Amino acid sequence: MPKEDATELVSIDGREVRVSNPGKLYFSKQTKLSKLDLVRYYLSVAAGALGGIRDRPIVLKRYVNGAEGEAFYQKRAPAQRPSWLRTITLAFPSGRTAEEIVVDDAAGLAWIVNLGCIELHPHPVRSEDLDHPDELRVDLDPGPGVSWADVRTVALEVNSILEQMGLRGWPKTSGSRGMHINVRIHPRWTFDEVRRAALALSRAVERRAPTLATSKWWKEERHGVFLDYNQNAKDRTTCSAYSVRPLPDARVSAPLHWREVPDCDPSDFTVLTIPKRFDEIGDPHAGIDAAPGSLEKLLELAAQDEAAGLGDAPWPPHFRKTDTEPRRVPPSRARSSSSKPVAKAPRTKMPLIVVANSPSKEAALAGLERWRSKHAEIAKLLAADDVLVDSMRGRSSSWTRIRINLRHVPDELRPINEPPDPDNDPTREWRKTRPSKKAT
Repeated sequence: MPKEDATELVSIDGREVRVSNPGKLYFSKQTKLSKLDLVRYYLSVAAGALGGIRDRPIVLKRYVNGAEGEAFYQKRAPAQRPSWLRTITLAFPSGRTAEEIVVDDAAGLAWIVNLGCIELHPHPVRSEDLDHPDELRVDLDPGPGVSWADVRTVALEVNSILEQMGLRGWPKTSGSRGMHINVRIHPRWTFDEVRRAALALSRAVERRAPTLATSKWWKEERHGVFLDYNQNAKDRTTCSAYSVRPLPDARVSAPLHWREVPDCDPSDFTVLTIPKRFDEIGDPHAGIDAAPGSLEKLLELAAQDEAAGLGDAPWPPHFRKTDTEPRRVPPSRARSSSSKPVAKAPRTKMPLIVVANSPSKEAALAGLERWRSKHAEIAKLLAADDVLVDSMRGRSSSWTRIRINLRHVPDELRPINEPPDPDNDPTREWRKTRPSKKAT
């Protein structure tokens, strides 16, 4: 097909959206789906998908080469866009601003999917008030080796505490290995206050289920299911309801009723199954906007934690350090606070080595397997959570970093810290240009 003819016009409520390269495969392994198939999927569940993004600025996470290709984040709205698609200007913690897309209808939804937005990443604010979120987001992130049953158990503990706090949670699968619980709130509190409430909630769940849940920010300190309170910091986004995730089976972040949580299986919810489910039962989150709540009780719990000596917890690395935040350094790099000279450098708490850096998760995992083959005897000594697979995110790019925790490996058997293979950190050159913190 000639390049100029490789488009299809889709008519949506009186508006036309041009889908370029409609037959291009965006999923080609376990499931075969074209770009046009994805547009049609989103239109089939538009009433539900719009419930999570309507009237919200949205970050465009673009997979221009499909789900198996590399993604990049685009905050700024494309210069070439329909006149009916509105934008709004956001200010970020860095002091920068960006004019971001706001999607209000199914035509706008189809338009951003045509850009390669497999996932939807809205901010937790409405366009009329960009400083006060109307949603607290609970992100349950299971560590390596953690079972889906444990994720569900932690989700039910979250729901129990939310009910005690006078709040209603709306659960959904993340579309990967975890779960999300969205909590509508009145837009009265700042981002910092919402994050503070989320941290108190995470710590409360950790106290309830100490063997299953953790609120620890540093991966080397975690176990079980991590409650990522920092998803409530300003400028952070998570995938919204009905988002398609870049997994081989085209899995979907599926809204659930609480009665479904104890027995649900995330693999049941895909692009191929969700439209039928939507037609049969409707949207389990249809009433979410009618149930906003107050953060007062969670903030009272936060005050109790602080009075007991539990202060702030680490923020994401690109945020300015707060006065009450602990040292922003992982335990593996923490040095002795003693001012007395020592004969040799103190041993780090967690012996970590980086084995792979790559924008391609598959390439990073292949590097991990090469490391395992090269160090087969050492690999046998590792626990499941000794392999740390980090999804790293820069300003406009993402990559996978894989580290190995050698805590279970005797000192005399530990390998030297070799250069990662592969070693492609897309932010390295940018970081080299940043002014040194030691500069005067």
